[in-house]
Amino acid sequence: MPVLYRLTQSTRLGSLDGQNCTKIEYMRIALTHEQADFDALGALLGAHLLDESLLPVLPRRINRNGRAFLTLYGADLPFVDPRDLPSEPIESVLLVDTQSLVTLKGLSSHTRVQVVDHHTPRPDLPSEWSVNLGHTGACTTLLIENLQEQNGTGLTPSQATLLLLGIYEDTGSLSYAGTTARDARAAAYLIEQGADLSVLATFLNPPLSTQQLSVYESLLKNTRTLTIHGQTVVVACAEAPDIRDEISSVAHKLREVLDPDGLFILVTTGEGIRLIARSSTDRINVAAIAAVFGGGGHERASAALIQPERTGTLESTCQTLIDLLPAQVKPTITVGQIMSRHPRLLSPHTSVHEAAQLMARYGYEGYPVVQDGEVIGLLTRRAVDRAINHKLNVNAASLMDAGSVHVEPGHSVEHLQRVMAASGWGQVPVIDQERGEIVGIVTRTDLIKTLAPRMGEPSPQNLASRLEAALPPARLALLKKVATEAYHHHNAIYIVGGFVRDLLLERPSLDFDVVVDGDAISLARSLSTHLGGRVISHGRFGTAKWHIADDCDRIATSLAEPDPSTGDSPYPNRLDPAALPDSLDIISARTEYYEHPTALPTVERSGIKLDLHRRDFTINTMALRLDGRHYGELHDYWGGLNDLHHGLVRVLHSLSFIDDPTRLLRAVRFEQRFGFAIENRTLELMKEAQTMLKQVSGERLHHELDLILAEERAASMLARLETLGILSAIHPALMWKPAEMAGLPTPGDLQAAATWQLPQGLAGLSTLQAVRYLTWLGPLPLNQLTALGQRLKLHGGLMQALKDLNHLLSFLPGLESAPASQVVHRLDKCSLLAIFTAYWLTPRAEERLPLQHYVLTWRSLFPTLDGHDLERRGLPPSPAYRTILDSLRNAWLDGKIHSVEEEQIYLEELIRQENHPSA
Repeated sequence: MPVLYRLTQSTRLGSLDGQNCTKIEYMRIALTHEQADFDALGALLGAHLLDESLLPVLPRRINRNGRAFLTLYGADLPFVDPRDLPSEPIESVLLVDTQSLVTLKGLSSHTRVQVVDHHTPRPDLPSEWSVNLGHTGACTTLLIENLQEQNGTGLTPSQATLLLLGIYEDTGSLSYAGTTARDARAAAYLIEQGADLSVLATFLNPPLSTQQLSVYESLLKNTRTLTIHGQTVVVACAEAPDIRDEISSVAHKLREVLDPDGLFILVTTGEGIRLIARSSTDRINVAAIAAVFGGGGHERASAALIQPERTGTLESTCQTLIDLLPAQVKPTITVGQIMSRHPRLLSPHTSVHEAAQLMARYGYEGYPVVQDGEVIGLLTRRAVDRAINHKLNVNAASLMDAGSVHVEPGHSVEHLQRVMAASGWGQVPVIDQERGEIVGIVTRTDLIKTLAPRMGEPSPQNLASRLEAALPPARLALLKKVATEAYHHHNAIYIVGGFVRDLLLERPSLDFDVVVDGDAISLARSLSTHLGGRVISHGRFGTAKWHIADDCDRIATSLAEPDPSTGDSPYPNRLDPAALPDSLDIISARTEYYEHPTALPTVERSGIKLDLHRRDFTINTMALRLDGRHYGELHDYWGGLNDLHHGLVRVLHSLSFIDDPTRLLRAVRFEQRFGFAIENRTLELMKEAQTMLKQVSGERLHHELDLILAEERAASMLARLETLGILSAIHPALMWKPAEMAGLPTPGDLQAAATWQLPQGLAGLSTLQAVRYLTWLGPLPLNQLTALGQRLKLHGGLMQALKDLNHLLSFLPGLESAPASQVVHRLDKCSLLAIFTAYWLTPRAEERLPLQHYVLTWRSLFPTLDGHDLERRGLPPSPAYRTILDSLRNAWLDGKIHSVEEEQIYLEELIRQENHPSA
């Protein structure tokens, strides 16, 4: 929130009535723009309320409804007429709702200027000005926020009403797209302060005056309606040299009557040609257009005063504007861009039960009913559910909403909105008229996601530069080759999921999956033919794994070869074969459904949009297109970018956790890894689905736990799972109590134990994962540990290490006073990972010391003699060998022998005892 800095002063003004006025050394004033509206007047009042030493000077021209308000309520307000200002130098000026300083007696080069505004900054602002800009619908909001922060000054009803008029006028009573939550909070505060809403109804959008009505009728007769990039734009011109009233109310009236996407009116007045521009869409930025004529304002509302000598006559200025519009109006989003391809269609003979199965399988709320290629109706889930509840055995033709509603791929989303509103259909078929085919379906959800404003930073439309900066040259060259091959196959190809998410978070990885909107197996085989490698495919799932590890050198050389058409190579240096992946997964775009909760999904081919919809969370649903001219395009159908910017983990649909309860663990993993928050509705769905974890196999559960224990923030993930009740939902013995349990070892802890020479992994886990499992579960009571191992189907090697640790912790306190031979005898039966974990878990140095001695010294201490030596001494092979060798080792460990000579003497004694046990 911008802060309105108070300007220092040393002498205050007295009364301005001429009777009690003291001598003025300098003045401090607040100004706004000419033809002031309620927002300008409200901001002017707010500036004075913040600092009463500021004189709020009215502009020379005020809009008609503003003048009417001041006529009735001006006596209660502190405004000063510029003609009443003393002829004294102006020390400082606060500009509100404008960035232009009007000429005023008393201004000089020494006058300090501060700006508080909500418009985009002018490029030519003087560098010595202090500028505070805020992103709000009304400038008045910025001043009110400062009032509340400063001291919550109490307002009179007339002050609160004028301030609220300022917010309501510039935000369309809080309905314009540029309205922010800050405007709404400021409005609520003013209503609490006594703003009179009945007064607002009187002064907002008053009836047109006689002059304004004449201009309105003239403009209405001289309108030109243009269709530019799918947007309806109205340009109207009129001559009104004698008009004194403001023209914005006329524009408002025209907009109500004509309802265009963009409105531009040009009116010749005594001061020049006035341009008033209004927009109802982000695709027409009227502020940018007005700036061409020296004006400015909001993206949805702006104005300019054009001097005749700048552009010529009204007609030539109008033509200049029309010529400018095609370059300024952004192309509309079309139905073809948001529709889902390969739609499911029903015949009129489809039974109600078959329709119900399809709706449950794919989650759609409605299906077009088609006969002989023609749309004859729409069957909705509501109609199907009612028929089943009433036990009706009917078909689609009997239940559908009859009609032939459809749209075309080139239609705008605004046209789609009108079609949906008129028909009531929430799922509209998309027909390619040239081919006479139904090529897609577009839903109410698609439309809402498209029309909903995206808060935060704008969506990057192309990530090519980020992609190329993230990948090594060899891997990038391989990816481009795959994209080129897909282009030749007329297939769209994408990188999807976590790679795109991490690229946007500026923490890119080198692992990615490639999805083809077509035949992935055919593409992989073509790549293998041209470059090398071998392909393993799975026809049922439409997936192929292209193995290239054995051909990396040849493939790297081929990728660096010059382009035959130009002779140029983008890679003048040899590509590093080691930077290529061992293999590349190439997947056909597919959708999936679950026959029953917790089942593995059944897969079917589909388009990229539905492929992304089958994923777990919105932040994982973005795709980066690579083929042809689309190289680097970001595709975000499900709001992933918005949630990424807001740090939210949001599930895609309400049954997602029911379909796959392991997503409960995944949600927490992503939340903690990125420092995000799980979205509120997603949290509710997680709580509702926890009981479904009982039906998930142990293998799938421990796979998710494996992934968590590999994460840097594994401990916080387990703590969050505990808080949410997810661990206990898996098994009552599974818990994470930080106050009672040790933390988890870090990679640094393992590096510090390099001298231990720990094994590189256990049972398919990394060393870090294995030690973290031992740290977490090893101290549990043995019966609970055994039950957990059975529930999670933990690998036998991991379970043995867990039991070793469990047993070791039980006798560890007795080892500190035990002889070395006894320590070795106990620890030789334990896995090294269990010993390290016991060492890490044990805070007492006395208990740690035997473990350290064992690992670093004792475990590698053995006799110099072996069984061959015993055989040469005449002892026949027998179990006595083990007894003698163990005794020798114990003697070395316990310090009974210290040299080879002493070992020989001790051996003689052992042999004598073996030969003469009674001696």
